[in-house]
Amino acid sequence: METPNELKQIVQDKYSAIASGTEIGCCGPCGCTPNLSFADSYEGRDGYVPEADLALGCGIPTDAANIQEGDTVVDLGSGAGNDAFVARRLVGEHGKVIGVDFTPAMIRKAQNNASRLGYTNVEFVQGDIEALLLPTKTADVVVSNCVLNLVPDKKKAFTEMYRILKPGGRFTVSDIIVEGELPAEVRKVAELYAGCVSGAVAKEQYLGIMKEIGFVDVIVHKERNFLLPEAVLREYLSPAEITKFRATKTRILSMTVSGVRLA
Repeated sequence: METPNELKQIVQDKYSAIASGTEIGCCGPCGCTPNLSFADSYEGRDGYVPEADLALGCGIPTDAANIQEGDTVVDLGSGAGNDAFVARRLVGEHGKVIGVDFTPAMIRKAQNNASRLGYTNVEFVQGDIEALLLPTKTADVVVSNCVLNLVPDKKKAFTEMYRILKPGGRFTVSDIIVEGELPAEVRKVAELYAGCVSGAVAKEQYLGIMKEIGFVDVIVHKERNFLLPEAVLREYLSPAEITKFRATKTRILSMTVSGVRLA
């Protein structure tokens, strides 16, 4: 089993490959068929920049984030800038967006996109979501899209999110979670088919971390079921293993959830 540092290096290597165009992503570092990915379409959203959309998301967190003009928004795991640019349109010229990503190649790609578009109120910085190099009480809103499931220590990530939010600030994240018990052999298949499943935890655990840290008004806005095709299961699992999995009624979901920092 990989250590947390080894897992981070795997993610960084994969995202570097995606940023350079040598690997195709679909919600995380994987190469699955695009129309079977978790990614939602951003077509028609104000501020959408197609060149910044690498199909790495599993929702559209800005839809439920209640971003206001003049807000400071932090986008964790900002990739090539897709959600950051949508957030920029919402905060207006007097607001600010800070994108944080672990992968230098992604930061360079996002910075190049911002420079090409002439955006002066969006910045991209390299950083570890478990130890953000941002001042306390920086953000009015934090968003993240299909990234926290790849973070080894989710409690540290949400603690950092709480720290950088202003009192009354809010977060909205889209992520991959599991409802029920996902057998080890099925998790392995899911990881092969869609790499973003690799760090997914149980829905109850995920929501419990937020509440334990102190977030209130935790609301699930949207869930979408992700079905592993029967043909994929048959390729890797025995009929008995498939029958056992079906009997568990376990679901792999993309979920968009928000919460508020009070203190």
